[in-house]
Amino acid sequence: MTLKDQAISGVLWNSVGRFSSLSIEFVVGIVLARLLTPKEFGLIGTIMVFITLSQVFINSGFSQALVRKPTCTQLDYSTAFFFNLAVGLFSFILLFFCAGYIAGFYKIPELKPLVQVLGITLIISSLTLIQGAILTRRIDFKLQTKISVIATVVSGIIALLMAYKGFGVWSLVAKSLVNQAINSALLWAWNRWKPDLVFSMASLKELFGFGSKLLVSGLIGTFFNNIYYIVIGKYFSAADLGFYTRAELFKNLPSQNVSDIATSVSYPVLAKVQHDPARLKAGTRKIITSTFFVVAVLMFGMAAVADSLVITLVGEKWRQSVIYLQMLCFVGLMYPLNSINVNLLNVVGRSDLYLKLQLIAQLLTIPVIILGIAFGIKFMILGMCINYLFAYIYFSKVSAKYSGYSFKQQVKDIYKPLLLVITMGVIVYLVDYLTDLKPLITLVLQVFVGALIVLLSGELLKLKEYILIKTIVIEQYRKQF
Repeated sequence: MTLKDQAISGVLWNSVGRFSSLSIEFVVGIVLARLLTPKEFGLIGTIMVFITLSQVFINSGFSQALVRKPTCTQLDYSTAFFFNLAVGLFSFILLFFCAGYIAGFYKIPELKPLVQVLGITLIISSLTLIQGAILTRRIDFKLQTKISVIATVVSGIIALLMAYKGFGVWSLVAKSLVNQAINSALLWAWNRWKPDLVFSMASLKELFGFGSKLLVSGLIGTFFNNIYYIVIGKYFSAADLGFYTRAELFKNLPSQNVSDIATSVSYPVLAKVQHDPARLKAGTRKIITSTFFVVAVLMFGMAAVADSLVITLVGEKWRQSVIYLQMLCFVGLMYPLNSINVNLLNVVGRSDLYLKLQLIAQLLTIPVIILGIAFGIKFMILGMCINYLFAYIYFSKVSAKYSGYSFKQQVKDIYKPLLLVITMGVIVYLVDYLTDLKPLITLVLQVFVGALIVLLSGELLKLKEYILIKTIVIEQYRKQF
């Protein structure tokens, strides 16, 4: 199989896997939102900041370092595995004994046992990082897809049963634990890689030389990306955080996950052509334009249908999430552009520069936090939108030095699709504004109108991004059937 075929197959399998898992997660999340309260989701939101930070620390950038390294030995894999496991155990112990202080910080005593139990996921995730890196190196997303779907289904069923039986917030804790446990067990059972009882300081230094910069930048990025949870949980209420996390969940469904698909698949592919400037530029251009087109359609569409979407799916009690979702959709629009441009720096081995950019970008978060504390959540989200726009301009200019794909070229490539989706979003929004139908009927009508506009415009205007995605889908469909 050629590199191009591998890339396309990887994109499709990763897309299928994420779409399947996210669809299940989405359905489970909708039912859980009807069974639980915004406060219970807010409690988990306060905890996940610390869990996510710990997971970045456990990884230490080793996954990316292993994927990027031209040739990896069993010694490299084993060394990284035992290091990750040791850090995972240390992180769990630290979080376990700090749980009381975390609960005291938020002045919510019930957080302590939740933190201590959820901390078990850190040990489980440390067991699977190398397994995932090996499969990613092989661009084998088919197996990862199968495992992800199974873990999502089983954990979702257990969470729903527990929520129905009245376990409240503990159903969300169980969902996370079961998902991690099944994912880990199946990776070990089906990937069949096993570590040797060996450890090399030389290998550790080599991997950590690249990964350490990603670790620092990852910790900084994760902290500042999640600091909004801390601010809302501390200065507002758990219910307010629940409304915000629900809006962010809707936003992340298309934005962050489409972006993650693009970056996870493009990373090993672009790494193999990093020394060929022409192919690197062409590959980067295709990834940015096609990813942006998909995300832009979904983000503007979601902003337009936000009211009918939220009320239909999770109920009237979540209405406060609507305005948050509409504002966050702009953040979701910029996320893949930033992510792909920054990812390119890791592809070409400039993790040091990646760290520098992260530091600069995250410093701009400080005034946004102050704005949120002083004037409220809406002003904080507005500040986030401005930050992401400035970050994109800056990141794209820096990455252009290595890809040859300048900021001006990116804007020139994406402005036509952007005008199309803005027009689509306005028309779809007017469907709700000018009609007085039930939320479900309005939502169905809005989705139909939006899809029709995109498909007809793509065909009539012959948009390159639309044609590219359509061609890939048709080719793969013919191969399969």
